[in-house]
Amino acid sequence: MSKLFSNYARQPKEMVEGEANYLMDNHGKKYLDLTSGIGVMSLGYSNKAVKQAVEKQLNLLWHTPNLYESALQERVAKKLIGDRDYLAFFCNSGAEANEAAIKLARKASGKAKIITLENSFHGRTYGAMSATGQSSIQAGFGPLVPEFETVPAEDISALKQAVDSNTAAVMIEVIQGEGGVLPLSKEWCAQAQALCAQTGALLIVDEIQSGIGRTGFLYAYEAYGLSPDIITLAKALGSGIPVGAMLGKKALASSFGPGSHGSTFGGNKIAMAAAEAVLSEIQATGFLEEVQTKGTYFKGNLEDKLLPLSQVLEVRGLGFMIGIELTIPVADVVAKLAEHGVLALTAKHQVLRLLPPLTLTYAEMDQAVNVIYQVLVKEAEEME
Repeated sequence: MSKLFSNYARQPKEMVEGEANYLMDNHGKKYLDLTSGIGVMSLGYSNKAVKQAVEKQLNLLWHTPNLYESALQERVAKKLIGDRDYLAFFCNSGAEANEAAIKLARKASGKAKIITLENSFHGRTYGAMSATGQSSIQAGFGPLVPEFETVPAEDISALKQAVDSNTAAVMIEVIQGEGGVLPLSKEWCAQAQALCAQTGALLIVDEIQSGIGRTGFLYAYEAYGLSPDIITLAKALGSGIPVGAMLGKKALASSFGPGSHGSTFGGNKIAMAAAEAVLSEIQATGFLEEVQTKGTYFKGNLEDKLLPLSQVLEVRGLGFMIGIELTIPVADVVAKLAEHGVLALTAKHQVLRLLPPLTLTYAEMDQAVNVIYQVLVKEAEEME
């Protein structure tokens, strides 16, 4: 009997090897991975540059507390920020990044209310969970952190009604990942940003899943023309080494002085070495443009092949963040895909969620489209 809590619906296999865009389980079965570890392994498995950077740092120094200067943190922050008007705070995960964002917004504004969107997902710690707009995530864990309010996505009237003199921030994902790969419209996002500017509320964009190249942009908000006050990051940043980050506008700097917030392991040297290597790869000339091109090719082929099927309602998303909404049980489809050597994810609203490594090849995309098509056709036939 397992000695672990059963809070994960584990499958009866263990992944024991990974190379490029493939995983191998302990039964010797090989899988094309369209999940990249839920958006984490964006450069695939055993990426040489990341591996060398981590090995080099392991031979120098693993960790020092944040009591000392860190050239590695400064270099990673510079890569994340570029010529943008932000400062960086490093932590260990997406939930921690969102906790930092919530704290910064409240302290900088002196206000309490944080408005989020229905169907959103911001993490499972108490602040991040309270911000999440899904009652199923919060069930049984009350009381929640107060002063969080959710409004329907795309409803600017509801947002205007919710924003008041006590509003510290509006917190959004421009593409809701866990919620079903649901992109917000550019028009609504622009209206929300304008409302924040008019009322003094801060705009927080959660890029935990959509950031670090996932959509073909370093940050998905760039495709929307937004200028967030606070940005949160994690997942792909360390390519498997746990690391998160919060970027906040320089104007907010005085709210996060010594003693106001911290993280024992945040900005750890191993994590920073990995993040520096990841960002060097993703920011190499032409990399993000290639992700955009490949994402368009993949989504287009999925649309051409799958939309004629009655069990497929929609193919949506941006770059390599793709959702396929189905009329048939998506969990069964994911299981059948695994039997055929392809790993995929589920999301709400009967959505087959694809978050492949950004290194996926055209041949692998063609293979994936054909396998998904065959599985969907067979599933539909068996249900008749």
